[in-house]
Amino acid sequence: MAPAGGIDVMLLLIGASGVVFGLLGLGLRRSVGPVTAFAVAGFLWSLAIIAVLTLLPTDPDVGIVPAEGRSTSCSMDYGGPAPDGFWVFAAGQRLLNTVLFVPAGALLVLAASRWRIGWVVVPLGLVGLAAYSVAIELIQLELARIDRACDVTDVVDNVSGAGIGVVVGLVLVLVFRPWRHRR
Repeated sequence: MAPAGGIDVMLLLIGASGVVFGLLGLGLRRSVGPVTAFAVAGFLWSLAIIAVLTLLPTDPDVGIVPAEGRSTSCSMDYGGPAPDGFWVFAAGQRLLNTVLFVPAGALLVLAASRWRIGWVVVPLGLVGLAAYSVAIELIQLELARIDRACDVTDVVDNVSGAGIGVVVGLVLVLVFRPWRHRR
């Protein structure tokens, strides 16, 4: 049986999805310009990366978590059950949860800024990223097999990261000016 998780599987899925979304960016380049095309593709890729890193077990041999051993509710204790480190970086998991959503927020702004409606799309996209974070936590709660914990702290950190990303995206918009690449 092939492993359903672990670092190797995560990296493989991230690389494969990067190729797919890179091709999408190349395909969109002529119709919306290179900045917007790769911002849209990068935004979608960042969502895929978030899903891979948060919904696959970090250990390929997790085993089955018995129903009596799994949590039935999300931890509402701010600071929650998060360990001090994570599998690749020595930084705390809270920092990593924040950093994980920064590219999505920045690329959302860069992708939406080409159109005048971007000032509406960005706040709605930020709400969408918050909903995405909540959905991930609820999936982690329901799927005991992935051996992850549902925690309100993760949602706060993820939304904070997306907000920081929006600020970074506003700076990138001034640098790249994607509206210049109209047909």
